[in-house]
Parts: sequence; structure tokens; C-alpha cells
Amino acid sequence: MAYTAVMALSATPIRTDTVKVRTDSSSSSSSSLDTTITTSDKANAQKFSYSRASPSVRWPNLKLSENHSLPQTQFIVPSIQVVEADVDVVEKKNLESFGTEENLNILGSNDETLEVLGRPSKTRAKKMTKLALKRAKDWRQRVEFFTVRILGLQNDEFVADVLDDRSVQMTPTDFCFVVKSVGQSNWNRALEIYEWLNLRHWYSPNARMLATILAVLGKANQESLAVEIFSRAEPVIGNTVQVYNAMMGVYARNGRFAKVQELLDLMRARGCEPDLVSFNTLINARSKSGSMLPGSAIELLKEVRRSGLRPDIITYNTLISACSRGSNLEEAVKVYEDMEARNCQPDLWTYNALISVYGRCGLPSDAERLFKELGSKGFFPDAVTYNSLLYAFAREGNVEKAKNICKEMVDAGFGKDEMTYNTILHMYGKHGQHDLALKLYKDMKFSGRNPDAVTYTVLIDSLGKAGKITEAAMVMSEMLETGVKPTLRTFSALICGYAKAGMRVEAMETFSCMLRSGIKPDRLAYSVVLDILLRFNETKKAMGLYEEMVRDGFTPDQGLYEVMVQVLTKEHKEEDVKKVVKDMEVLCGMSPEIICSLLVKGECHDHAAKLLRQAVTQGYEPDRENLLSILSSYSSSDRHVEARALLDFLREHAPRSQQLITEALIVMLCKGHQLDAALEEYGKTRRFGLFQGSFTMYESLIQCCEEAESFSEASQVFSDMRCYGLEPSQYIYQSIILIYCKMGFPETAHHLVDQAERSGILFNDFSIYVDLIEAYGKLKLWQRAESLVGRLRLHHAMVDRKIWNALIHAYAASGRYEQARAVFSTMMRDGPSPTVDSINGLMEALIVDGRLNELYVVVQELQDMGFKISKSSILLMLDAFARAGNIFEVKKIYHGMKAAGYMPTMHLYRSMIGLLSRGKRVRDVESMVAEMKAAGLKPDLLVLNSMLRLYTGIGDFRKTIEVYQQIQEVGFKPDEDTYNTLILMYCRDLRPEEGLSLMHEMKRQGLDPKLDTYKSLISACGKQALWEQAEDLFDELRSKGCKLDRSLYHIMMKIFRNSGNHFKAENVLAMMKEAGVEPTIATMHLLMVSYGSSGRPKEAENVLNNLKFSGLIRSTLPYSSVIDAYLKNRDYNLAIEKILEMKKDGLEPDHRIWTCFIRAASLSQFTTEAMVLLNALRDNGFDLPIRLLTEKAESLVVEVDHYLEQLGPLGDNAAFNFVNALEDLLWAFELRATASWVFQLAVKRSIYRHDVFRVADKDWGADFRKLSPGAALVGLTLWLDHMQASFFTTLRGKPTDDASLQGSPESPKSVVLITGTAEYNMVSLNNTLKAYLWEMGSPFLPCKTRSGLLVAKAHSLRMWLKDSPFCLDLELKDAPSLPESNSMQLSEGYFMRRSLVPAFEDINERLGQVRPKKFARLALLSDEKRDKAIRADIEGRKEKLEKMKSKVGLARGKKNMKFGKRKFIRSSTLSNPDNIRLAEQALK
Repeated sequence: MAYTAVMALSATPIRTDTVKVRTDSSSSSSSSLDTTITTSDKANAQKFSYSRASPSVRWPNLKLSENHSLPQTQFIVPSIQVVEADVDVVEKKNLESFGTEENLNILGSNDETLEVLGRPSKTRAKKMTKLALKRAKDWRQRVEFFTVRILGLQNDEFVADVLDDRSVQMTPTDFCFVVKSVGQSNWNRALEIYEWLNLRHWYSPNARMLATILAVLGKANQESLAVEIFSRAEPVIGNTVQVYNAMMGVYARNGRFAKVQELLDLMRARGCEPDLVSFNTLINARSKSGSMLPGSAIELLKEVRRSGLRPDIITYNTLISACSRGSNLEEAVKVYEDMEARNCQPDLWTYNALISVYGRCGLPSDAERLFKELGSKGFFPDAVTYNSLLYAFAREGNVEKAKNICKEMVDAGFGKDEMTYNTILHMYGKHGQHDLALKLYKDMKFSGRNPDAVTYTVLIDSLGKAGKITEAAMVMSEMLETGVKPTLRTFSALICGYAKAGMRVEAMETFSCMLRSGIKPDRLAYSVVLDILLRFNETKKAMGLYEEMVRDGFTPDQGLYEVMVQVLTKEHKEEDVKKVVKDMEVLCGMSPEIICSLLVKGECHDHAAKLLRQAVTQGYEPDRENLLSILSSYSSSDRHVEARALLDFLREHAPRSQQLITEALIVMLCKGHQLDAALEEYGKTRRFGLFQGSFTMYESLIQCCEEAESFSEASQVFSDMRCYGLEPSQYIYQSIILIYCKMGFPETAHHLVDQAERSGILFNDFSIYVDLIEAYGKLKLWQRAESLVGRLRLHHAMVDRKIWNALIHAYAASGRYEQARAVFSTMMRDGPSPTVDSINGLMEALIVDGRLNELYVVVQELQDMGFKISKSSILLMLDAFARAGNIFEVKKIYHGMKAAGYMPTMHLYRSMIGLLSRGKRVRDVESMVAEMKAAGLKPDLLVLNSMLRLYTGIGDFRKTIEVYQQIQEVGFKPDEDTYNTLILMYCRDLRPEEGLSLMHEMKRQGLDPKLDTYKSLISACGKQALWEQAEDLFDELRSKGCKLDRSLYHIMMKIFRNSGNHFKAENVLAMMKEAGVEPTIATMHLLMVSYGSSGRPKEAENVLNNLKFSGLIRSTLPYSSVIDAYLKNRDYNLAIEKILEMKKDGLEPDHRIWTCFIRAASLSQFTTEAMVLLNALRDNGFDLPIRLLTEKAESLVVEVDHYLEQLGPLGDNAAFNFVNALEDLLWAFELRATASWVFQLAVKRSIYRHDVFRVADKDWGADFRKLSPGAALVGLTLWLDHMQASFFTTLRGKPTDDASLQGSPESPKSVVLITGTAEYNMVSLNNTLKAYLWEMGSPFLPCKTRSGLLVAKAHSLRMWLKDSPFCLDLELKDAPSLPESNSMQLSEGYFMRRSLVPAFEDINERLGQVRPKKFARLALLSDEKRDKAIRADIEGRKEKLEKMKSKVGLARGKKNMKFGKRKFIRSSTLSNPDNIRLAEQALK
């Protein structure tokens, strides 16, 4: 339907380019001329032509030639004599269309009439004289006769066929009436009559005929034809007032005031004085040309008087009507007062015009008052009066009043005419009541009123504005079908509708159709089409149309010029921009200031800057908005140099605008996000008090501070603004309130809200109150938030849903579930209904209150109420359980989500993987990552960091490195978390050198390691004896000014203690005091342990005495440190004395003292020394250790178990340290069965882990970390015995399978023994277990990739357990009696069998580390045999080295030899020379 109007219009019988003229066949100049009429005013425009003027067209049966050419038709008397038409050549036409017999009766049946009509009369001459013809009274009948015949012609018939008949005599005046009468229905036929009369020259050309045809063409809106005829008229005829008035009327109809003024001046120049009609026409043209400027009506009135004319009633009425069109009430009243003062009596038209003025100015009551006064003035209202009053109330949308006026109008005898219907239609359309408008339109047609062009235009305009362009096009189609010709307003309304709907093609087609219809576009039509082309970026067509518009005397308004500039600038049409700027200056007379403003709005800032300079040079002061926009453009495009240059120019040429320039500089810096520079410039002005600034400057500063989160600076700017007395705008209030909310000052923000409301600024946007409530909630000031909502409920009938949700979340932040639930119930009862955000707030309240177990209850209640639990609510629950570490619930919710069809998001995967990583659920994490990849989501850095922490936490450093390599391959940039985790991994793997290297890389990337990272790295360096590196890291932390905690100082004291630098350990204590970290008992204990390790128990005792003096001793810990120092120094008597001293000080010995003595006894060389120490314990109330050595152990099981139960609740690893020391003692003095059941009691009491060895868990591994050497040897023996027992159980079940440990439990391919790398009381657990296993010849070997691990192939382990003589009896037994000396000896960190120490030292010194089986063979040999075997091994190594050298030399000598065809050459035979050199160095 979009093309309905356009396609229908193309089929209408509107003919704008053809006029039919007939000439005599004998005329030598009978031919045709085609003159095309265009709407442009080019100098070389073609002249209009008349098709079918050619004889060959008129008489096709005569087959006349087309070679005759007719010169350009001139409207002058031709030199060729005109003769009557030859009836032999042309058949006489019958008067069938007129009705000969019937229609002749109209004219009368007298002889004169018959003669005139062409019927022969017997009593009168054939022709009347001119005088008689003029005096004849039947001229109306004659005019009607020709009018009916001409209008009855078919489309292919000619006016000449009627006029050449000459059946009726006519005067020139009669022909004028014929032209006028015909022109009222068909201007084409009227023009054809005019042309035929000119060609036949049946009368002398006169001004009346010319004026008549001009009036006809003017009414038909054929301005171009009228101009052509007027311009070719003979000066004698054309230079008359009537002709000029007629031509002025043509221009006046189209509002061409400039043309009318031009003709008026032309009249005067040619000596033709204008009459009152001329000026009335001028006034009419001015009124139709657009809104009259104030004073224009009075000025036109004065011009009439200056011409010596007296304005008549038409003049005044026209002026008042013009004021009515422009809704200029004041001017209309002045004209009316002048009219009364000049004694010009007003008529009904005058009052109608005044009523119209009142109506158009929105004063319907005044219009009604004047309407009611008409009777007292002697006038009765007519249809125009009623319609004017109707318009007044319809304009205001007063439907009831409009209906009453219509009823009154009908009662007065005036039927509702087209104007009435049009007015009401316009009212309905203006108020969007399109259904009523269409209904009224149907009623109008039903009542017999024919809709006119105004009716259709009003309908099309209202429908187009309402976006119902399809209906508008249908109305246009119906208009054309009914034969009503669209006017310029009609076309413009439809074009505007298409433009609003974005239908460019249809709009352009309608515009083209308007042009084809001969309707010349006005400014509106041009502007709309130009705007369409611009908005669709068809700049070439737009510029072409713009040029046509300018040629027709129209120019776009400022808004359209702005759009033109904007589009042309975007398309980089610099030349077109320059042309438009020039037209604005020359054609429109715009000042540089206005043009600059338009250029700024059009984003053409470069040209705007030039115009601004030009304007300033001409004395204009720079406009604030223009300058700020130009500078903002420069700033956003980093053209700061040009911006500065412009400001410098303005400072020089606009001295009175220094304040504006400074302000513009600040705004420009803010727009460019240069907050520091803007604040600096603002600080200068504030410091020197130069000016107070404007809203724009303060808004820019506050906005820039808000974006940069410089809230304190924004607060200061706001305070300055208030100090200068500037009232903040609503935007500033909103910004600063939000800033105070973000700063955590909701009370201040609340005060500003109250202040703004007192100032009349109402915040209709509830977001301000939402921010306030949220800020109160974050500070747990839910009472304030509650009060604010209560106040809002008093002032608003319905509180916004966001307010309620914010209040629920404020309650939730404080864990106030009951209050949040009450708000939820209020929303359910009073509205608005709760949303997902409301439900999430309820859940958040439970989560904050720690009532996670009630979440499922609330979910069930909400579901019963009809709410569907959203994905965000489920994620909220999942996060809550994740933060609580409840993996079971998290996994349950996760699987429930998937079952409900909610696909996991990246955030969900991050949360799940983070939780599972913290729980060290390796398989779950790996499964989750695989599922994530299958879903098309790639792990991001957060997920990979979680995996790094997981593998680092479980000690799987190989996978940690793999994850880090994956981060590098994907291209992620490691963040602080990545680096910190990797450094922690290297620290735990005791590879601090690589950790240090990574820390340096981290610093180069601009990332700062965490304090815990430093702590871990320092501790790792201490364990690896990297004393200097540890100290450097500690000094680096202190130089940074980091606040170090007590634990870090303790680590450094341990490092200095282990390094033997006890002086620095003392300095660490001084550093702690300087940093404000008060030493504790634990700190002094470390210092005393340091002294004890260095063999300086006296210094440790001095520390103890200081503590006693300060009164800080409240436990046995300080005494235990001193006692342990004496025991390590083998000063047993002094240690015993310290026990007595401690008891004298009021402290009874406890587990710490017992552990120190038992540990010392386990390391004593002789049994007697151990008994002395244990007897001392017995003398001080603890006889359990000596009884374990001297009595039957089985009787003490219950007692030991009871004592371990007592130690369990104590802190400081009391039970663990005691059992470790006791295990060392029992193993050292060969009470290993007793050590075994004590070990098992410790496992039972959870002192030792239950998974020390895991044969029953299908793992077969063991983890002896943190165990003492004796406890580890007990555990190792039990572990081997457990594996051997499982093996024999399986072997008995499957006698044919002699070399496997299949069954329950099933062994892995390799078995791992975790020993760790730490030392326990200067004893290396790793070295101790290796010595024990090496002595037994076990298949365990050190792990190549990780330290602290011993690995054995499962098959080799099974064979060793089966066949090794060391494994024939792994049962732990007690010796029948105590040995005279300790069976174990501590040597270089090894806690091994005393008799093995010499052999171990000999083998290690001469051969280095050897394989366990070889070590076992050598260790069992006597000293002499072992020496011989070692020498033989060394000689064998030398011989092998010599052979390797010779083979290398041979390979070099035969390098160029060709070996021919060989099956295979083992590459290992050609050894690497580097390997040979390494072997030589090993032998040396």
C-alpha cells in the first residue's frame, strides 16, 4: 500500500504540458511546437509547446506533411491576414453535445437570438453590428453556450472545432467570460481558447483577456505558464494595473511575497502606479509567505498610505486575516483599532477574522465573547463565523464544546460544511483520535458533503504524524479516485509521513509525482525531501536538490543546515561544506556567530573554529557553548596544540572573555579526561579568586572527578560551588549524591536530597533513593533505610519496585531475614509484585545470617507461591555453599541446575573449580575442566590459577608446571595470583632459586608479590641454607616499609639460628621492638632455642632470667628451652637442677619437660646416661618412660593410652612431640615391639594420621613426613610387613601365580614412599630411611623429579619382599634386656644403626652414593673384604674410562670411512667426550 497514492496519482488526468490550438489549413506556418515546462529557472529553459497544434495531428485523414515549422509563438498581432475557415477542407461539426433543439430554447426564440446562434433569419441581417452586439442582453447565454460545448469536448477533440464554427457572434468581453468560465473547470481548455484567439486575431489584444488568463492559471497553480505568458505580453497591453494585479495574484497564491514586491517595484519603474488592489494583493502575498514579523502589518498599512491610497475594508480584513495566520493577536488588535480610528466600518469578515485570531492564539473564551457581541453590532453569524469559533475550541481539544457549537450551527440553519468537518477532523487528528477522525470522514461523505483537498490533507497529515502511513496512502488513493487534485500541502503531508516512517523510496516517488503534476515545491516540501536524502547519506542527490531549492528562492532553516553540515562533514565533502557555509552567509545573511553555532552542532569543528576566529575579529564575543564544543572536539582527538592555539588567539583578541576562556580550558581538560591538569588550573583560579565559574565548569569537574573516582576532589568542587552562591542543578545534585553514597556517607547524601527538595528540585527518578538505601545497607544502617522508605510511601501512591528491592537488600546486608520477609509480603499484598531481585535479597539475608540450612525451606515456600527459582538465585545458593566450603551441597545444586536445563556459565565454572581446588578434589576439578571444554568454554586465567593452587597444594608440582605452560601457550598474561602460586610451588619443592628468579620476573612486569609469598620464599631459602638470599628478601621487605607480622620475625630467627649466626638472631629481636611488634614467649623461646643449638645454654638461661624478672613466665615453655639447651650440651645435672628451680618458682613439670628428657635419653650414647635422665623424670613425678624400659610393656598399654588421651586436647603438638620422642627412645634401646604398639596407639588417638600407609586403600604408598626417625622406622617396618602379609595372603589364594600381588588390595605399577625434606631435631628423615632401606638392599630409589620421595617398581618390591633375607622376618620384637649402649647413632643427619656408621661413612666417602643392593653387599662385608671390594670397583671404573677414551679416538680416526651395508650400529658405542670428562672428575 506504500505506493498507493503515488501510483494512483500517476493515473490522474492532470495535464500540465499540453494545450491544443487549431490554425487554418492554408496558413503556411501551421505546424506544432513542443515546449517542455520545467520547474527550474535556468536561463536556457525551453519554452512550453502545444502538442496537437500541427495540421497533421488535427486532420490525420489529409496526410499532411510534418516538415512545416512554426516559429516561436508571439502574443502580438501577426502580419498574416486571417481569413475564415474553409468549410470544404474541414467538415462542419454537429452540435450534438450541446443539444440543438433543446438548448436553443434557453436563449429564447426571437429572430435576433436565432441569428446570433447561427440559424438563418428571414427578417434580420446575417450579422449584427458591433454596437448591437454589445447592447445585446443575452451575453450570459452566449458564454454558457460556448462553455458547455467546450467542456463537453472529448479528450481527442479541439476547442477550434467549436470556435471555428462561428455559429454565435461574440465580443472580446464575451470571450473573456468564456475563458474565465471554462478555466474554473479546466485550465487546459481555457489556455487553449486563449491561444486560439491569439492565433486567429478575431479581436485586438487587450489587458482584460491577459488578466483573465493569468487569473485562471494562478487559480490552477500554474505559475510557470502564467509567468511565460506575462513575460511575452506586448508592453502596451501588459503595462496595465489589471495585468500586474493578476500576475501579482498568481504569485500571492503561492506566498511568493518577494516576487509580488518585485512586480510592485516594476510597475512603479514603468510608470504604472499601483492601486489599492495591488497593495491588497501584496498584503495577501505577505500573509501567505509565512509568519509575519511583529510590526509587519502596521508597516504594510503605512506603505499603503504612503502611496496616497486609503485602505479599504478589504485591506484591513486582509491584514487581520494575515495576523490570524500568524497568531499575532497584538498586531490584529492594532489594525482593528486603526480601522475604527479611520472610520472604516468593520463588516462580518472583520469580526470573523478577529474570532479566528482569538482562536488561533488559544483564547477561545474571548472568541466566544466576540461571537456573542455580533448581534449587538448588527451582524448575524454566518457559517464562517461558526467555523472560526469551532476552530477556537477544537484547537484546545474541547470536544464537548465543539459538539455544542456544531449543534448550534445546525439549529441556526447552517449545515455542517466542508470547513466544519475539516476543523473537527483536525481536532481528532491532533489529539490522536484517528478512529474518530476516520468515522467522521465517513459521516461526511454519507451526509452528502464532498471531501475537498483540505479534508484529505488533514487526514493524511494526522495519519502520517501518528505513524499510520499505510492508512495515509490509502486516503491519498481515495482522494485521487474521487477526482480531487492533491495540493502542495497534501503532497507535503504525505512526504512528511513517509519521511517519519523512514520510507525514503516512497517519499522520493511522491515528490517526483508532485513535480510531474506541475506543483512547485515550497520550502517545507524541499526541506523534508532534503532531510530524507541527508539522513540516508545520499549527499550527491541532496546537494542537487539543495541547488534547485536555492534557485527557487528557498533556503533551509537553521536545523536543516545543521543536518547538512553534519552529513557532509561525515562524508568528508569539504567543498560542499564550504559552499553551504557561503550560502548561509550570503543568501541567509547569517552572522559568523550563528554560522559557527550551526557548524558546531553539525560537528564540523574545524570550520567552526575558523568562523569563531572570524567572528571574534569582527567584534563578536565568543559564545560559551560553541567554544566549549570546539575545544571538546580538539581534546577528544588529542589535538591539544590546536586547542591551545585557539585559546591563545581568543586571549589576545577577546580580552573581555578571559573568564570564559579560562573556564573553557578547564572544561576542555575535563572532556579530555585530564583531571590533574584541570584541577591544577581550577586551583589557580580558586587561589587567586579570579572568578566563580559557571554551571558547565562545575558540572564538568564533578563529572570528571566521578569518572576518575576522585570523590574527595568532587566534594571540594561542590563545596566551592555552594560557597560562591551558585545553586546546583538537578544533574549536579544527582552526581554529588551518588558520590557521597559511594564514599560511604549516606547521611550527607540524604541531607542533600532534602536540601534539593526544599529548593524545588524533585527527583522523579527513584534511582537516587535506591542509591541511598543501598549505601545505608552497606553500612548496616537498615533503620535509616527503613525510615527513608516510610517517607517515600507518604509522598507517593505507589513506591517503585527498585525501592522495595533495595530495602530488602539493605536488610539482607545485616542478616535481617524477618524484616526482609515482611517487605516481601508487603509487595505481594500491595504491589508491585516481587521479582527475582526480591527473591535473591531474601536468600542473601539468610546467607549473611548463616542460616544456609533454611535456604531449601524458603525455596520450597516460594515455589508453592508460584515463583520460579531463577538461575541467578541458584547461583547465589551455590556461591554461599561454596564460600562455606560445603562441597556436597555445591555439587548437589550443580547437578540440579544441569537437570533443570540451566547451562553452566563461566562464572559458575570459576566458582565450582575454585571450591573444588580449595578442597583438593583433584579428580573433580579435572572432570569439571574437561566438561567445561566440551561445552565450548575455554578455561580463563582465573580457572587456571585455581588449578595452579590445587596442584601446588597437593604437591603435584609437575602438573603445576604443565598448567603454567598452558597459560603461556594460550597467551594469557600471568597476574599476581599466578606468580604468587608458582613461587609458593617452588618454595614447597625446595627450589627457592627458581622462586627468586620468578619473583624478579614478576617485579619486571610491575606486579608486587604478596607478603605471604615473601614469607614462603624466605622460609624455603632458610631450609636450603640460602642464608644471604633469605636475609636480602627480609631487608627488602623492611626497606619497603611493609608491616611485618611476628611470624616473619620468628622465621628469620630460626634461619639465623640454623645458620649459626646467633648475633643476627638477637638483632631480629631488636628489629621487632623497633617495628612495634612486642616479643612473646614464643619469640623468647626461639631465641633460647637458638642459643641452645649453638651450644650456649648460659645465654639461653640469661634470657630466662630476664623473663622471670619481667614476670612474663606463665608456662614451662621458657624452662623447656633452657633445659633442652643443657641436654643438647650434655649438661645433664644442670638440666635436672633447672627442673628443681622451676618447681621452686611454682611451676610443675609438664609434657614439655618430659619430652625434652626423653629426646635426650634417646640420643644418649650409653644406657646408664639414659637411665639417669629417666630417673630424674621419675623423681619429679613421671615414671612412665623408665617403666617402659624396665618393666613388661604389655602391662603399661592402658596407662600409656590414658596418658596420650590426656595429652590430646593440649596445644603446641604436645601428644605428637611426646610420642615422637618416646618412639626414638624405644627404637634406640631395641624395645621395638613396644614401639610398635605405642605407634598404633598414636594412630588410634589420631596423634598420627590414619593414612600413614595406605595398602588397604589400593594406594600402597606411605607418608612418614613429620614423624621422628624412630617413629618412621617403626612405621616403615609395619608398612613392609603389611605389604608382605598381603602378598602371602594373595599367594596362598593363587599358588600358581608366584610373582604378583594381585587380589585385594591390588598394587600399582610403582610404590611411593614420602619422606619429606624437613629435619626433626637436626635429624633428616629422608636420610634415615634411605640408610635403613639401603642396608636392607631394597629396590627403593630417590625420585628424579621431586625431592623427598623414594620410589620402587611394584614388581621389584614384590620380588624383594619375597626373596630378600632381610624380609624373612619383619616382626618387631623387644630385646630380652637393655643393651649397654644406644643401638642408634646420629651422624650428619642420619639416625642409623651404630655398627653401620663406619661402613656407611667408608662407602660414601670412597664410592659416593651407590645403589641399595650394592650398598647392602658392601655393608655386610668385613672391613678388610670391603676395602678390597671398593678398590676393585675403583679399578674397574678406571678401565672402563680408558676404554671409553680409546673408542672415542677410534671414532675420530675413522670418521671418513665408509662402513658399507650394515644392519645396525648402536649409537651408544660412540660415547660423548663430555661424559668421559665427567667420569674422570668423579674418579679423581
